Amino acid sequence: MKKEKKKNEKKKNLYWTLFSSTFMISAFTFGGGFVIIPLLRKKFVADLGWIDEQEMMDMTAIAQSSPGPIAVNASILIGNRMAGFKGALMTILGTVLPPLIIISLVSIVYAAIRDSIYVAALLQGMRAGVAAVIFDVVVSLGWNILKQKQWLPIAIMVVAFVLTYFVKINAAFIILGTALLSLIIAWFGQKGMVKKA
Repeated sequence: MKKEKKKNEKKKNLYWTLFSSTFMISAFTFGGGFVIIPLLRKKFVADLGWIDEQEMMDMTAIAQSSPGPIAVNASILIGNRMAGFKGALMTILGTVLPPLIIISLVSIVYAAIRDSIYVAALLQGMRAGVAAVIFDVVVSLGWNILKQKQWLPIAIMVVAFVLTYFVKINAAFIILGTALLSLIIAWFGQKGMVKKA
């Protein structure tokens, strides 16, 4: 009986940690889904140690290539990984509630604030901060790929950048193409191509 009570208490704490962590991260994340990734990484990889670095990268790749907002997708994967369906539900609520509350409040006062120079200055400052955070995401994820010293993922990363930035191909096609390329390599058993040099 005591053991069962302790187990239930532990589950409640896990659900609360999942909800409160994603709620706080989502409440203070401005600038889109990519900004949330380093914060999720810091919380669940560095602080809590629930997920390792490689698994976080895999979850990020899945979240990015799945339909829907990357922040919600990543949260679902983390919640499901830690506590199954209920964990995913907690992280969805934690991720979705802050923007829902904030947007609801902003929509009420939007007409009054849309021409304010203070709001314009605030938004301009936030854009600069968001750019810095997105740059951090790019450097972190790119560095993790470079650290593995696998030439194929590095080549894919460089080609994907060139196709996105210079050729202006839609990112969705690039993600599908890289996923297809990986499947082809796995299918033909050419895993030796991605081994460390």
